[in-house]
Amino acid sequence: MWWHYLLVFFGSLLFDIVPFPFAPAFTIMVFLQILFDLNVWAVIVIGVLGSVLGRFILLLYAPLLASKFLKSSKNEDIKFLGDKMNENKWKGVVVVLAYSLLPLPTTPLFLGAGISKIKPIYIIIPFLIGKFTSDSIALHLGKFAVDNQQSIIDNIFSWQSIVSFILGFIMLFCLFFVDWRTLIQTKKLAFDFKILN
Repeated sequence: MWWHYLLVFFGSLLFDIVPFPFAPAFTIMVFLQILFDLNVWAVIVIGVLGSVLGRFILLLYAPLLASKFLKSSKNEDIKFLGDKMNENKWKGVVVVLAYSLLPLPTTPLFLGAGISKIKPIYIIIPFLIGKFTSDSIALHLGKFAVDNQQSIIDNIFSWQSIVSFILGFIMLFCLFFVDWRTLIQTKKLAFDFKILN
């Protein structure tokens, strides 16, 4: 049924539009693919498109969130970090691509890019390539998931999933509380916990 694929699209979009670490979009893709016995390649293409649109929207509204909730000095600090990334765009593209291939939440990456107003093309294209690759692997492992449902349920709170979740929050912590200008200019680690308006 065509509406099953619509669920894949909107599920992936919703999982990747939120501004905090959440379950990866491939989890809803795998779930719907198994539940409705959908074509794997169609789910990959439609799900990745939904995911990329969700992250693009996050890029667009991240500056609004930052201006409303973060004090101006923290916004300037994150923008400074973005300016440093813009100095070597290809290095940034490679970092985004490599990061998108890893099983880590990409929310901090997109929040930082959005707040620092990095051009979306430098984030979206490598994210699309990395996301397509990693989600293809995840969806093709769906068969394995069906065959080993109980083992997967038992491992929801495995050390790997807990570490991934904790790393996502550590990265958000670093993005918001590290004084990036001081770190980059003086090579000294400094924190600023007064970031809210």
